[in-house]
Amino acid sequence: MRKNLTWQIVAACLLGAIFGLACHALITDAAHIATIAAICDFTTSFFLRSIKMLIAPLVFASLLSGIGRMEETEAVGRIALRAMAWFVIAAFVAMAIGFAVVEWVAPGNGLHLRASAAASGMKAPPFDAAAFLLNIVPTSIADVMARNDVLPIVFFAIVAGLALPRIGQTGADVLRLADGILRLMLQMAGFVMRFAPLAVFAAVATALTRYGAGVIATYASFIGGYYLALALLWVVMIAAGGMLLGARTQRALLVQVRQPALIALATTSSEAAYPSLLQKLEAFGVPNRIAGFVLPLGYAFNLVGSMCYCTFAVLFIAQAYDVPLTSAQIAQLLLMLFVTSKGIANMPRASIMVVAATAPYFSLPEAGVVFVLAIDHFLDMGRTATNVVANAIVAACVAKWEPREMRLTPIIA
Repeated sequence: MRKNLTWQIVAACLLGAIFGLACHALITDAAHIATIAAICDFTTSFFLRSIKMLIAPLVFASLLSGIGRMEETEAVGRIALRAMAWFVIAAFVAMAIGFAVVEWVAPGNGLHLRASAAASGMKAPPFDAAAFLLNIVPTSIADVMARNDVLPIVFFAIVAGLALPRIGQTGADVLRLADGILRLMLQMAGFVMRFAPLAVFAAVATALTRYGAGVIATYASFIGGYYLALALLWVVMIAAGGMLLGARTQRALLVQVRQPALIALATTSSEAAYPSLLQKLEAFGVPNRIAGFVLPLGYAFNLVGSMCYCTFAVLFIAQAYDVPLTSAQIAQLLLMLFVTSKGIANMPRASIMVVAATAPYFSLPEAGVVFVLAIDHFLDMGRTATNVVANAIVAACVAKWEPREMRLTPIIA
């Protein structure tokens, strides 16, 4: 079944699209549309909650197991430094691509929108660097695990992993327990993933039942421009990965992670793809101590698809409402987007909230956020899949850079 899961997900996407478009076209009663969408929403939410219940113990156990086995304390810092350097460079490359494409395509030019007096109701907290850094350190590990707050879990697991070798046999016992929990979580993830095609069907059907294909046509220039930016970002990512991994290995890696990428695409949830992505990377030859360390960091810091989207969306709003931005303001905007995205990365619909948090600083009406919100689901599909693939590439590259690590195995699976 695992071998055919990718094709089942593709088929579920197509069937969900057909079902959703048919419901939107044939059912005229709004109450019936709402009922069908609610049933599909329930199916998708049930699957996502089933995955999310595994995230915290999976992240914690994989990090604890991986770091506890690192022979050198310096290796943890070296891996983190290399990963973070990649994340920073990739973020600015993604924003640069988003900026270049939105300026070239100019999807908002000619709309000449005027802000409504009514507020959108969308508010995002201002970024506070001190609060962000303090929140990385958990006051209660139980609390952050209950909330699936990845960064504090990463911090706790790193400290615990570094302490394990220093408590002798007790540390070895805890390490075996972490290995057991990791295997248990992956086995449970295998059970849950059997229902992925059903969840994918429901997720696609929900969006198209509610909005139909018309919403895509209405925003065709915006959607087309953004996906053009994503295509260019993929070219850059694949080229960078190919230079470091080799073309054959890079190609095999992309084939290996196609299943988690499709899950992310259809469900718009990186968390839904996490267990599958971790398994695929380990099968590919990325050691658990690398994949289990780099992926959680990447889920917080390596959101290149989202960074590209935020840049594209904010500048689209500026174009649509005829708000001119100077070169200095654009440079300030890119820096603010880079920083703000780290502050609210764990919020639902994080990317649209980043846009909502940034727009007021440049006198952009918050009604513009609502304007792009109508199609956010269709854009979220592409940016989430991009985030997943980007994290897979950086995990493989970091593994190759590490001395004495396992060689990557270009197995097509």
